[in-house]
Amino acid sequence: MEFTGAHALVTGAASGLGAATALALAEKGMSVTGVDLAAALEKATLPENVRFVAADITDEDQVQQAIDGIDGPLRVVVNCAGIGPARRILSKSGVHDLALFQKTIDINLVGTFNVMRLAAAKMAGDEPYDEFGARGVVVNTASVAAFEGQIGQIAYAASKGGVVAMTIAGARDLASSGIRVVTIAPGIVDTPMLAALGPAVNESLAKSVPFPARLARPTEFADLVLTIAGSEYLNGETIRLDGAIRMAPR
Repeated sequence: MEFTGAHALVTGAASGLGAATALALAEKGMSVTGVDLAAALEKATLPENVRFVAADITDEDQVQQAIDGIDGPLRVVVNCAGIGPARRILSKSGVHDLALFQKTIDINLVGTFNVMRLAAAKMAGDEPYDEFGARGVVVNTASVAAFEGQIGQIAYAASKGGVVAMTIAGARDLASSGIRVVTIAPGIVDTPMLAALGPAVNESLAKSVPFPARLARPTEFADLVLTIAGSEYLNGETIRLDGAIRMAPR
């Protein structure tokens, strides 16, 4: 895939994994559209070489408008937007709130699917860039919680498990259009959300990683996106980016 002159779409681009990915793709010469909520964009320090659009990934019209603003071949789509609430099915505060579970599924799973389907429609209309009909790749973000959901992660684990399940099905659905689908399942990443837990918690989490015994860096996620984009035979796979960690119950 030729990065220079092509277009990319990144959700959750105001911070964390999305911000690092949007910047990495832009530095490779791509025209990048970063999508995030208006409130997130207002608080973030945004790079000048990324076009930012305020949109809710669960809103069909808003996502379509962001895609309609892309003037050129869309080759890379990266879904990073998501939430990670913590709540047990049963706890001292009562039974798990159904609305919270539904919201998590709606954003993490339905929102990812919404962006994937609308972006794929745009990509399918672009000209292929090689003799095999390749048009681009969709990279979705799951989590190791999809495989080892911890106590309090029932909603998050269910949503990310759904993202993993969409990987091979999506790759097969979009094969005839020359669009690949790959998912990254990160482990413990040094993001603003994790930093809010405090240095003591972060140090403890870092020690739980077999090797290297540290938190993953958002730039490492971005580097993997670049590798996936450039590896044409990589398709229908979920890749763990986790330092070999296997999450304990708590």
